[in-house]
Parts: sequence; C-alpha cells; structure tokens
Amino acid sequence: MPSVGQELLDVPFPDMILKMALGIADAQRALDEASIETAQALAETEVDLVLGVTQVIAADGTVSFESADPITVSLLQIGLQPTFYQFIESTIEVSMDIKTTTSRETNIKVSSKAKVGFAIWSASVRLDVKHNRKFSKEVKGTSKLFTRLVPVPPPERILPEVTVVDNRPTEEGGGGGGGG
Repeated sequence: MPSVGQELLDVPFPDMILKMALGIADAQRALDEASIETAQALAETEVDLVLGVTQVIAADGTVSFESADPITVSLLQIGLQPTFYQFIESTIEVSMDIKTTTSRETNIKVSSKAKVGFAIWSASVRLDVKHNRKFSKEVKGTSKLFTRLVPVPPPERILPEVTVVDNRPTEEGGGGGGGG
C-alpha cells in the first residue's frame, strides 16, 4: 500500500498546475457568464423615473410641487452595473511531515534453584530472554490550492452612451438646437 507521502510525490507537478489553471479558466468563464446574465437582466428590467421635480413657492407662501412626466428607463441606464471578477493570484502549496521512531527493549530474567542432598546434587537455571522492537512511522501530507479574485470594472462598452439633446427654446426666442 503506497504511503501518503509517496502519493503526494507521485502527482506530477506540471499536471497539478495544469489542472489548477484549467479549473481557474472554467471558474472565470462561469463568473463572466453570470456577470453577462446580470447585465442582460439589468438592461431588460425597466422602471419609471421622474427626471425632475420643481418646488413652487407662491406669493402667498403656499408650496406646491410639479414634476415632469416619468420616463421608462432600464436599470442599466440609470447606473446599476453588473460586477465582474478576475482571478489575480493562484498558489499551490504541498507539504509533508514524516516522523519515524524506533525503540528496542531487551529483558533478561535469570532464576536458579539448587538442591543438595545425600550424594545427589542437582541444579536448574532458567533463563528468560525477551526482545521487543518497536518501529513506527507517521506520515502526514497536505496540499493546498489558494486563489484570489477581485472585482473589476465592467467593460467600457457595456454601458450605453448617453447623449443629451435639448430642444427647448432659448431665451432669445429661437430654437435650442442641441444643448444649450
């Protein structure tokens, strides 16, 4: 059975980088598509907007308000914008801790018995030897992928260009003709 450390070492580093880069590219595409869908929803959602309100104070001190007729504009036209994101940094970190311990233990126990009797002598020696050898290996491995993304402004051409044409007559009595 391969160890955790060996499994980490068996992953080719170029493959790890490629998989992370492809994952970021897929994520970036999904983020861009979500931002485009938001832009479309903002462009399609319309609201009535009153462009101006005039407060009139009469000679007798009464106050009244007059407003222009509301116009219908999209949320995009009034300035709501989708948020776009961009990945700016990615890091791969692989770390491994290996700890090994070895211990050896030997126990020797000697016991003896001796008997002396009339013309018979006997002795017994018992020797118990025990060996213990302990070996342990602990491997911990981790790999971490970090990415950082930030909001970026929407593309310049996503917002409509606003041109003001003022056709009101000027004070001299002629036509306004384009913005004065």
